[in-house]
Amino acid sequence: MSILRISRTALAMGAALMLGAGVATAQTPTAQSVKNILLVHGAWADGSSWSKVIPKLEAEGFNVTAVQLPLTSLADDVATTERAIALENGPVLLVGHSYGGAVISEAGNDPKVTGLVFVAAFAPDDGVSALQLAEENPTPIDAELVPDANGFLKITTQGIFEDFAQRLPDVERAVLAATQGPTSVSSLGAPVSNPAWKNKPTWFVISANDRTIAPALQAEEAQSMHAVTIILPTCHVAMLEEPVRVANFIEQAVATIDAK
Repeated sequence: MSILRISRTALAMGAALMLGAGVATAQTPTAQSVKNILLVHGAWADGSSWSKVIPKLEAEGFNVTAVQLPLTSLADDVATTERAIALENGPVLLVGHSYGGAVISEAGNDPKVTGLVFVAAFAPDDGVSALQLAEENPTPIDAELVPDANGFLKITTQGIFEDFAQRLPDVERAVLAATQGPTSVSSLGAPVSNPAWKNKPTWFVISANDRTIAPALQAEEAQSMHAVTIILPTCHVAMLEEPVRVANFIEQAVATIDAK
């Protein structure tokens, strides 16, 4: 796996800085305010990757659910997310981190979904997979991916410490290494079809110090979808390094949707 050339980062980051006032062109009207926030984790993770964001959103009165993806195939992960959406009463804001961005790009077509927030994420176009984006845009994490005999990948402990969560305290990095979810190559390699970000309002958190998904790729994706964008000086797991700022950004997305 891989993700984008550092030589292009400065140019793309400059473009991303101009996106702060951008808004997705297509808006989905809602008959009631958004109270449900569905958080979708990425590869080599689980729902606990949102552990610092959840209490901050709940303190503001939101009903928050962190989906537990099986990471066995994109179809399975989308179906799991769709089941979670079906259980919610009322409009839903979908938030996806990393590979979770590919998942919400598919699952976000559900009519309950009013908007999409991408956090240091892949956002594949129609017919493109997360793996394709990774291979076209290499990053240091690539050398730390270890396959097993059944087609699943894990990150070495060194990769977690140096490239996945390099800016977190040692104890948090150790927990991430111990709890990571092995991720199927077929999950990462399946192409997205009819991505919802083409017709739903979008927001994007770019992690400026990401060594797993290149910041320049994130900037290109955000620009492509005309997303409202924020750039944080974080590693790949922005929601663990800057949970308050990520939670505030999610709340701003809800406020924008409710104001329509």
